[in-house]
Amino acid sequence: MPPKKPNIAVVYFPGNNCEEESLRAVLASGMDGKIVRWNQRKGIEKYDGFVIPGGWAYEDRIRAGVIAAKDPVFEIIKKEASGMKPVLGICNGAQALVECGMIPGLKNKVEMALAPNKNPFVSGYYCTWVNVRNVQDKGRCAFTSFTEKDGIVPMPIAHGEGRYVTKDRELLDKLVKNKQIIFRYSTKEGKIEDGFPTNPNGAMYGIAAICNKKGNVMAIMPHPERASFIRQLPGSAELKNKFAGSIEGMEGAAPARQLFNSMKKYVEEEIL
Repeated sequence: MPPKKPNIAVVYFPGNNCEEESLRAVLASGMDGKIVRWNQRKGIEKYDGFVIPGGWAYEDRIRAGVIAAKDPVFEIIKKEASGMKPVLGICNGAQALVECGMIPGLKNKVEMALAPNKNPFVSGYYCTWVNVRNVQDKGRCAFTSFTEKDGIVPMPIAHGEGRYVTKDRELLDKLVKNKQIIFRYSTKEGKIEDGFPTNPNGAMYGIAAICNKKGNVMAIMPHPERASFIRQLPGSAELKNKFAGSIEGMEGAAPARQLFNSMKKYVEEEIL
């Protein structure tokens, strides 16, 4: 009998628009998965992990992600995460993880915010390709087992409120000390620069992704599900040029697939 595959719930809220792409990346990494509506709470605890996809849950009214964060389904997800199941929040999902206090998760309350972007050319929503660098040891969290320290991963961003900020002057120091800041915005060569365009939204410390202290929950503003296949990469990307003209090659794994491959490895080793 073949071993059980990790089974992942992609939790859909009204207004999300990245659930299909997220599920596709989950399946491509060798896991099973299903899109689960926010109000289908019964039995959701049976899943081995959770992806909270991007979009505009509840039209981002009040603040991005805050209404979704108050939904009862997050109480279940919090409980399952306390048992070390992995939770990946992407873009709007990252905003919801921050708004419900799971990220950074040092206190039982909201400690940060995803503030409106700051860049010199665009006010509000901004969409572009960026590079992020893994600034921690490989495997520091559930989503980096296949990403070397200082490894560069190209991904797109698409958000209007992606700037990690906090009024707690000591929080950033704690996050650095705890090695909770996983990805920072960088150039394609890996140089971290605070200014635009390398830091596309003005996030403090160039933060692109933060995990909780235990490493099983991560909030990431760029979209790994939109950069998991070689065909999704920008036209000038080296990998895409290498496989140009090959349908099979274009369906191959791009660097961002590593996040989902790592999720699979983590579930197999820690949950199943």
